[in-house]
Amino acid sequence: MTLVVFLVALIGAMAIGVPVAFALIFCGIALMEYLGMFNTQIIAQNMAIGANTFTLLAIPFFILAGELMNAGGLSRRIIDFAIACVGHIRGGLGIVAIMAAVILASISGSAAADSAALAAILLPMMSRAGYDVPRSAGLIAAGGVIAPVIPPSMAFIIFGVASNLSISKLFMAGIAPGVLMGTVLIVTWLFVARKDKAETLPRASWGEKGRAGMRAIWALGMPVIILGGIKFGVVTPTEAAVIATFYALFVGLFVYRELTLKSLPGVFIAAGRTTAAIMFLVCAALVSAWLITMANIPAELGSIIEPLIEHPKLLMAFIMVLIIMVGTALDLTPTILILTPVLLPLVQKAGIDPIYFGVMFIMNCCIGLLTPPVGVVLNVVSGVGRIPLGRVIIGVWPFLVAEILVLFVLVAFPQIVLVPAHWFY
Repeated sequence: MTLVVFLVALIGAMAIGVPVAFALIFCGIALMEYLGMFNTQIIAQNMAIGANTFTLLAIPFFILAGELMNAGGLSRRIIDFAIACVGHIRGGLGIVAIMAAVILASISGSAAADSAALAAILLPMMSRAGYDVPRSAGLIAAGGVIAPVIPPSMAFIIFGVASNLSISKLFMAGIAPGVLMGTVLIVTWLFVARKDKAETLPRASWGEKGRAGMRAIWALGMPVIILGGIKFGVVTPTEAAVIATFYALFVGLFVYRELTLKSLPGVFIAAGRTTAAIMFLVCAALVSAWLITMANIPAELGSIIEPLIEHPKLLMAFIMVLIIMVGTALDLTPTILILTPVLLPLVQKAGIDPIYFGVMFIMNCCIGLLTPPVGVVLNVVSGVGRIPLGRVIIGVWPFLVAEILVLFVLVAFPQIVLVPAHWFY
């Protein structure tokens, strides 16, 4: 019955238009009333404790690093370098989009920010070259959602806090699946775009490639610093976020000189707004998470799907389908915060590696950024590229299907995630 109260309160509040953070608090109040333990101090204490976590400091710093990277010219130079390398290949601009998406993912970890940067620069170029515009927009959106899978990832930070798992291990385990997603998107693009009568860019000489590489060397150095520092235990993810922020600030101000003191307040305000929204969601969700544990909802849900616990792959497939359905209605952060405390105990009971589950969970939540009607990344690409949302939805379908197929291949063959993950951590 507690599961019913939880779902009715949460879904009912969101159905009448209550913002997700407030819906989570309302859900917590409903559970407290049902359990006969209503106390406003519980809400206040859990929200304060939820915000007072050193690990969560990584979120504002990575967000700020991403904003500084875009404003300081780091993103554009990465794209220019990718164009110099593969722009002359048939379908080359699509390959550029995914290459740049993977590199940007290893710097910012924000799907929306990466998609906006790629759409602003590459969509006009792809349109002029003769590529199908909706399909190009769909490819950029699908490439953008790689960002929360490849470290540094704010999604992994939030999942790590909600699950009490090692964020460093989650970071390292996300590298191989993120690269696999990018590879599959390139293959899908080359298949679906083969009939486009698009022009290829002139082949860059080795000298031009070298100059593009030198211009991008400072930008390409950031992921090396972040991932290398975490891998070798020099810094924690939070400390890596601080280093990334000051690195992006230094490069933007003094190396590329595209970032000015006058533009800094706008950058800080944009990062602050995003941080405030995410942190309020985290704090509100931790109230519900505490009450989910008190109400023993995981055990109640476990009794419903008890037969699947003895079959880990079937359980993972069931969970993946569930998250895909939830992802059509919820954004990435609320999905993580609501479902993690419910699903993780069941996964652990079934003997599934929790790091593997975390990677699969985040991959699935990222796919939810492409599924209408919410589809946050679809809306970002639509707005930046000035393309009707309906056309972007049509263009993204081949790539959405490809990413879902990758997800279920990894369900069937978890070693694809686990073996490289153990190499990295």
